Amino acid sequence: MLTDSASGSAAASPPSRASITRAARKLAAPVLAPSAASMRRIALAGVVASAGIMMTGAAVRLSQSGLGCPDWPACTAHSIVAGGTSGATLVHRWIEFGNRLLTGAILVVSVIVAVAAWRFSPGGGRRRDLVLLGFLQPAGIVAQAVIGGVVVLTGLDPVWVSVHFMLSVALLAASVVLYVRATEGTAPARSLVRRDLRLLAAAVVAVVAVMLAAGTVVTGTGPLAGEPGVARYHLPLEGVTQLHADIGWLITGLVLALVAGLRFSDPPPRAMRLGWALLGLILVQGSIGYIQYFTGLPAGLVWVHVVGAVLIWITALRLLFALRDRGPLIERIPARASAPASARAGAPARAQGQDA
Repeated sequence: MLTDSASGSAAASPPSRASITRAARKLAAPVLAPSAASMRRIALAGVVASAGIMMTGAAVRLSQSGLGCPDWPACTAHSIVAGGTSGATLVHRWIEFGNRLLTGAILVVSVIVAVAAWRFSPGGGRRRDLVLLGFLQPAGIVAQAVIGGVVVLTGLDPVWVSVHFMLSVALLAASVVLYVRATEGTAPARSLVRRDLRLLAAAVVAVVAVMLAAGTVVTGTGPLAGEPGVARYHLPLEGVTQLHADIGWLITGLVLALVAGLRFSDPPPRAMRLGWALLGLILVQGSIGYIQYFTGLPAGLVWVHVVGAVLIWITALRLLFALRDRGPLIERIPARASAPASARAGAPARAQGQDA
């Protein structure tokens, strides 16, 4: 009875400070002392966060909620949250305010990415390229928040909205580059395919970036500019839509040529898979583009079109990097490499004797 009571009291006692500290260190280890696997996962989280902010931003604009919170950084002049009255419906206020809250959560993810990149030391040394790419992410999110404030305070000026979106495009590119660089070494890039195919892949990336910029102009000219009464580009909708479609056809031709060139050469299997994936995304994206145009630009379908553009951007970037190799990532220096020179000098003779 007495023994049972004592054991019950011990089980009910709160955890000690030492156990809490150990648990906290274990939880923080993937960020403060990241392995190659945890760094890769954290970098992937950065890619997902950067893509997510583009999709939620598009949802704000396409749902006509761009001025749901007409002030910044507070939602209204009298409320930091989506309360009170602002001339917009409650749904529109919470869509816009929810996007601001999500930006805060994504900022936390970007800080985790930056800290992990700073603490990551493959081969025993910090990688400056990864540190720079890591810290670009929280810096980009802060810049996004500031430009978002300018967008709101200028009443959704279409130029600032386009700048806001294209900064997201650049931030997503930095996230993808970090994810790729965190899985490879620092050797000089060695081409895995012919030079013309790498140039063609770079051209695809450049034209996709132009297509994304043209898409912001189309949206800023048409009926889904973020709010019914906001300013728009003074351009003919049919003309900018046709230009956007022409850029899409150019990308289709470039990707067809790239995939054909890869198919009849000897590319890495991953590059070939990415090439087919990019071609499939382009064909689906083109079909959605024509359907949305001939059905009067339904907001939900336009949002799916934006999601497709984000996936195309990620895939085009990954394909470009899959066409070259920078050696394997060396997570730790082998013990033999750090041995004294005298010991290393005697090693070959001993090894030769063993072989004999």
